[in-house]
Amino acid sequence: MGVSHFSLLHILADGGFHSGEQLGRALGLSRGGVWNRIRGIEALGLRVFKVRGRGYRLVEPIDLLDRESLAARLKKTSPALSLEVLDECLSTNTVLAERAARGAPQGMVLACEHQSAGRGRRGTPWVSGVGASLAFSLLWRFPRGAEALAGLSLAMAVAAARSLDGLGITGVELKWPNDLYHGGGKLGGILIELSGEVLGPSTVIVGVGLNVRLDAGLRSRLDQPVADLAGCGGPLPSRTLVLAAVLESLAAALAQFAREGFAPFREEWLRRHAWQGRRVALSIADRRVAEGEVLGIAEDGALMLRSPRGIERFHSGELSLRQT
Repeated sequence: MGVSHFSLLHILADGGFHSGEQLGRALGLSRGGVWNRIRGIEALGLRVFKVRGRGYRLVEPIDLLDRESLAARLKKTSPALSLEVLDECLSTNTVLAERAARGAPQGMVLACEHQSAGRGRRGTPWVSGVGASLAFSLLWRFPRGAEALAGLSLAMAVAAARSLDGLGITGVELKWPNDLYHGGGKLGGILIELSGEVLGPSTVIVGVGLNVRLDAGLRSRLDQPVADLAGCGGPLPSRTLVLAAVLESLAAALAQFAREGFAPFREEWLRRHAWQGRRVALSIADRRVAEGEVLGIAEDGALMLRSPRGIERFHSGELSLRQT
């Protein structure tokens, strides 16, 4: 989709009626051109009403990011960050990694209204919707190598949960190694992608996806129980406010991790641990490698599992609950 589709979407976002003539003047388009852009918006999964004599409107208002207020707030609260909001891209992690390879500075943030090829861990698709989710990535550079960054994804999950607490969204739990849960459903995830030399320096892309308000259509595309911020209780903050709060918390946590490593985050991670003491199966590359009771995490963020072989430690893998 081109920028023009989103130029129209920004006008229609208020949920009010806008005549085709007004839209055409605002965008320099013919009525046919407006209609083509309407179809492009519908291709994003949004519904548009057309009423003769009144014009077009979205079925309901959409909460797009307020770029100016985001930039102004972060300039005051987190001056180390520089933010860019894209209308559309394949994946914020992919785009930011390309920019990092060209020398983009630490603290660059890319947020995107619509990811056409969002990614989770192991390359799995990340399903999101325009105005229904948040998808963004943050670039950070460390003087050390990958071994010294053990536990970083867990620390980032703690930072994200803290920020939601501050917005009145309580009860957020964490699932090893990088998922946010609420009420038994997946609320969001962290994707860490690292490049650099073995001993350092390292470049890290922290990708974050959060479910804000998922409709039935989006939920039907997901193969696991999910949660969204709208269902967590209390007033739903704007996506702009949520993004600002999470970014501020991530930036502070990254600076602390650079100084102190994972240790300051471990106890809080354990307090939020969703599956502590549960019976689970651990798979790596779709092959089950262990079953047992989750004991928690080690000092370096490794999963500790009591299996028939004893207490085992794992640094990667996918957990699923065992049926008992």
